Amino acid sequence: MFYTCGPNEAMVVSGFGRSPPLMIAGGRVFVIPCIQQIQRITLNTLTLNVKSDKVYTRHGVPISVTGIAQVKIQGQNKEMLATACQMFMGKSEAEIAVIALETLEGHQRAIIAHLTVEEIYQDRKKFSEQVFKVASSDLVNMGIGVVSYTLKDVHDDQDYLHSLGKARTAQVQKDARIGEAQYKRDAVMREAHAMQEKVSAQYKNEIEMAKSQRDYELKKAAYDVEVNTKKAESEMAYQLQVAKTKQRIEEEKMQVQVVERTQQITLQEQEIIRKEMELEAKIKKPAEAEKYRLERLAEAQRLQLIMEAEAEAESIKMRGDAEAFALEAKGRAEAEQMSKKAEAFKQYKDGAMVDMLLEKLPLMAEEISKPLSEANKVTMVSSGGSEVGAAKLAGEVLEIMTRLPAAVEKLTGIDISQVVMTCFSH
Repeated sequence: MFYTCGPNEAMVVSGFGRSPPLMIAGGRVFVIPCIQQIQRITLNTLTLNVKSDKVYTRHGVPISVTGIAQVKIQGQNKEMLATACQMFMGKSEAEIAVIALETLEGHQRAIIAHLTVEEIYQDRKKFSEQVFKVASSDLVNMGIGVVSYTLKDVHDDQDYLHSLGKARTAQVQKDARIGEAQYKRDAVMREAHAMQEKVSAQYKNEIEMAKSQRDYELKKAAYDVEVNTKKAESEMAYQLQVAKTKQRIEEEKMQVQVVERTQQITLQEQEIIRKEMELEAKIKKPAEAEKYRLERLAEAQRLQLIMEAEAEAESIKMRGDAEAFALEAKGRAEAEQMSKKAEAFKQYKDGAMVDMLLEKLPLMAEEISKPLSEANKVTMVSSGGSEVGAAKLAGEVLEIMTRLPAAVEKLTGIDISQVVMTCFSH
């Protein structure tokens, strides 16, 4: 079976399958009849009128205090709800209110005993905060939360508070009378001061008016002098401006002439530059071109001569190398030939000598005939004794023949007489 409750009520389901019991604050729950049980507890806010009559304060003054407190079971806090269910389940709101009221009154009495009448009466907020703090910590253990606490009334039967009020009233009255007298005194003083300031201000005003009149007259005179001076300066400035204008016109004319002269000079300079450029184009440039051409030709000829000289030197070097090689080859050939002749001489001995002698005969004949070849002319003179001249010529030829072996031996190193004897012996 389903059970429901409003937000100001909590349901507790216990029995089979509900250990610990199920607590629901505002909602619905399914309960199995006969084996499960449902109970309800109120969550309404309880208003408590906390009265503490004739409680002695710290100084022994009995006073009565009345406070208003708002308390309720906290359904949103599961722990506090469980605690409240344990303590108040099955009790009505009135019974719960009595328990909470007695707890608050006890804490209120305890706090009054620790304070003076003046502290409670003059600082009610502090007293309310202390009661709220101390009572809340105790009621929380019951699952009840203190929503608010305010001090409603404080009174006593000994007229202690009334006496404090009289003293304060007298003080206030005294302060009021003193304040009124001071105000009247200050009013009279301010009135006199105001009158004095009025008279002083009037005198100052008249003095200021006189000063203003004097300043006006002085400034007017100064202004008149300044105006007249300005007029004279204006007239002189006009004349001066006319003179300056004429001078500026003359300067402008001179400037125009200077500009014209400058332009003429510029034109003349440009004409001179043009003529110089024309002269350079017609004379200097061709001359420089011809000079450059001649320099290039001379440089080419110089390079050609250098190359020809280098080629000639190379040619001479090559000819010298060729001649040296030829002489070297010829020397090697002659040396080889002499070597072979020496071998032939060793092999053939006298026959080789004869052969060499025959080869050298032309040279010997040349050597023999050299004195005759030096004679340009041979004249034979005879004085009738031709036999004597012929005999003389024959004698000279015989002398030449006798010198032939010596010449052959000189040229060949061979004793020709020995060779002839050897040949004849063979």
